[in-house]
Amino acid sequence: MSGFIKSWKKRAEQLKTEVYALYLAYKDPRTPRVARVFAAVIVAYAFSPIDLIPDFIPIIGYLDDLVLVPLGIFLALKMIPPEVMSECRLQSAEVMAQGKPVSRAAAVVIVLIWVTLAALAALLVWRLARG
Repeated sequence: MSGFIKSWKKRAEQLKTEVYALYLAYKDPRTPRVARVFAAVIVAYAFSPIDLIPDFIPIIGYLDDLVLVPLGIFLALKMIPPEVMSECRLQSAEVMAQGKPVSRAAAVVIVLIWVTLAALAALLVWRLARG
């Protein structure tokens, strides 16, 4: 069992390193514009301290962490030139050895999404209650 846990921890660390490499690729001028925008969205979400789908929601709470983020990374990697990613992966490994970066801006955006959804739900309930 401990081998299984170690394997997953290693994969999680590799995923973090890959996300930071995407961040570095996003800043690289050799990366195509569409890939830069897509990578920026994926990186901001991955480094956000707040999830769009909270982890306490059974099953789907981890859906974004287990499916959406890796799928986004996969798609972004297909858009970025391989030589850019190679250089960025080397830089990423060095930086990630010092700790995971956090995107506070992405956290603010996610909080705004939740507040907007809550306000829309309250408005809907209020309208339904008025008849």
